[in-house]
Amino acid sequence: MKIVVLDGYAANPGDLSWEELKQMGDLTLYDRTPQELVVERSLEAEAVLVNKVSLTRELIMQLPKLKYIGELATGYNNIDLVAARERGVIVTNIPAYSTVSVAQHVIALLLNVTNHVDEFARKNRNGRWSASPDFCYWDEPLCELSVKTMGIVGLGHIGQSVARLALCLGMKVIAVSSKPADKLPEGIGKVTMEQLLSQSDVISLHCPLVKDGPKATYHLINAETLRMMKSEAILINTGRGPLVDEPAVAEALHNNQLAAYCADVTTEEPPHISNPLLREPHAYLTPHVAWATVEARQRLMDICVANVKALIEGNPINVVN
Repeated sequence: MKIVVLDGYAANPGDLSWEELKQMGDLTLYDRTPQELVVERSLEAEAVLVNKVSLTRELIMQLPKLKYIGELATGYNNIDLVAARERGVIVTNIPAYSTVSVAQHVIALLLNVTNHVDEFARKNRNGRWSASPDFCYWDEPLCELSVKTMGIVGLGHIGQSVARLALCLGMKVIAVSSKPADKLPEGIGKVTMEQLLSQSDVISLHCPLVKDGPKATYHLINAETLRMMKSEAILINTGRGPLVDEPAVAEALHNNQLAAYCADVTTEEPPHISNPLLREPHAYLTPHVAWATVEARQRLMDICVANVKALIEGNPINVVN
């Protein structure tokens, strides 16, 4: 089997091994592939592995030997599943590999806001503590999370993992979920979206991105929903950038209608330099790395190999189309 990896750098920049995949076929690796080279590089491939490269209907129809597309992530909105199904191309993803890492990142973002760890470190490098007349100092209030309420939108694997960590911190946890109230994990109260927005001190987004229809989540957080939130609330987004209206969030931060916005994702990635969130001192953005611990990426690689092996054996797993 001829296997082509079109954009393998993010998953494996060189600290992990592709050796197991090499043993399964004729492997060609590309760190990155611009859209205009997708067909040229994939023309002879039976299996194509992608992370963020877009495989549109037009491209899929130009690859006559293609039998398999392996998404090197959980989300697969970069692949036209309908076109793949029409061509008889199997598409798989990598489920639940980064749950622990993303949940950990959520709490890291939260603690950075409540305990000002990065701010203290930066100021102390510039002599702030050394110049203090007292043995300690703080320029903004510090708070205990044990008296706060965490609102979670979406109780999939990651949402539940975040909830468990929040409960360990002593927080009250409420959630918006499609699950019945009596099916939620112990310690989590089911509420409406309106209740969650008004009651939560911290809101963490873990719902899928749905652009249209009654269950649409595109710009779930917007000017209207921001007005329902506490002005001292902290909003965290490690789901998808377009879950929030970024200009509306930036304006809320600027007008002190929102205490902090923590995100590992943006609508455009990397964000354009004109993105207003980049200018807000209480917007804390990390470069889409919540998933990228060594341990999570190794799990990704292991599941990728398992997916290809199962395909070769005629019993494909993690099929999404």
